[in-house]
Amino acid sequence: MKIYIALLSFFLCSCQETHSELTMLCKLPKHLKEVSGMQYAKDGNFFYVIQDSGNGSFLYEIGLDGKEIKDALIGVENIDWEDLASDKEGNLYFGDFGNNKNNRKNLGIYKVSKAAIQDETMMPSPEYKVSFYYPEQTEFPPSKKELLYDCEAFFELNGFFYLFTKNRSKGFDGTTLIYKVPNKEGHHAAQLLGKYKTGEDYNDSAITGAAISPDGSKFVLLSHSKVWLFENFKDDDFLNGTISVLELNHYSQKEAVCFKDNNTLLIADEKDKKTGGNVYEVNVESLKTKP
Repeated sequence: MKIYIALLSFFLCSCQETHSELTMLCKLPKHLKEVSGMQYAKDGNFFYVIQDSGNGSFLYEIGLDGKEIKDALIGVENIDWEDLASDKEGNLYFGDFGNNKNNRKNLGIYKVSKAAIQDETMMPSPEYKVSFYYPEQTEFPPSKKELLYDCEAFFELNGFFYLFTKNRSKGFDGTTLIYKVPNKEGHHAAQLLGKYKTGEDYNDSAITGAAISPDGSKFVLLSHSKVWLFENFKDDDFLNGTISVLELNHYSQKEAVCFKDNNTLLIADEKDKKTGGNVYEVNVESLKTKP
């Protein structure tokens, strides 16, 4: 029986890899086991990654071959960095809004300028902090049926941040809340723009990352096995645009996504024993043509 189960597991994994829509780009350095955010550099063939709580306040610069170019110690505490974004000028934003227990009152986003990151003679420090709160949350933590205020996904667009919450509620129904926060130093009330339901299976439908294309015409949300592609929206009326659910046919703990160009995604997963710890590449247009 044990031999049968082992063979069956091997067969299922082999089928998954054979039919996966992802192309493996590279392996991440071994010490980067919990990558939680990534951002492609607009002026070089490399990308930046961060890790979440418990992994220090470091920004890593990684080549497309998976080799570490350098790292920088960022001058602010990593309480729970869950995503990384950039603006059109190449400044980086660190999303310190991981909130697994839904009890944090110190949610924030740190801006680190492109110039500070490129200056190798100093430890980059944030230019400013954007702190915010969710007006709809009145209890810390709320009831187990209302654990809607964790977040692992955001991007910056036209002077605003857009956040997509990770649902941890009992009776998970896939609801992600869409919030808008101004990219401006200070303490802000996040504006609720709407709700979107991704699905009823937590493992396939909980949102773990977000990224917007360089031209701002489309964005994606990420889970462990899918991406949701949003297109043809006007301003930030995202839910009245075109939404496509795209299967990756590959399951792993995917926690980070970014656009390499207007049609190509880079996706990273966490290291788990002998699996994960990789960066994958996929073309969203090709995904749209899959049945």
